[in-house]
Amino acid sequence: MESESISQSSTTSLTQDNIQIEVVYGLAHKQKLLSIPVCKGITVEQAIIESGIINLFPEIDLAVNKVGIWNKAVKLSQIVEDLDRIEVYRPLIADPKEVRKRRAEKAKLEGRADKTTGGRVNPLSKKD
Repeated sequence: MESESISQSSTTSLTQDNIQIEVVYGLAHKQKLLSIPVCKGITVEQAIIESGIINLFPEIDLAVNKVGIWNKAVKLSQIVEDLDRIEVYRPLIADPKEVRKRRAEKAKLEGRADKTTGGRVNPLSKKD
């Protein structure tokens, strides 16, 4: 993952009123981690905008993309704290429950799963 430190204008230079945060977004072929100083009391949404990550990844839509801090979903209005890592999440391509269900059905059809319980086939069980 690329890491980059962004120097902001004099309004956000490192002072006692500033904190250091990271903003992260990633695609399969490109990831970006931006480490920036921001003013205390800034919201997640303001921090994402100020980081400039939306300019690097125009597909980010804060009305659609969910966000989190250290892998815990948060609202855009949440106030960030020093050393927080803000993560912008991509929408899911496929529903994980549906993928699991299809994989289980395939295993049953291939004989890798018990047709009744869905569990692994017991090699010691008697076959009729």
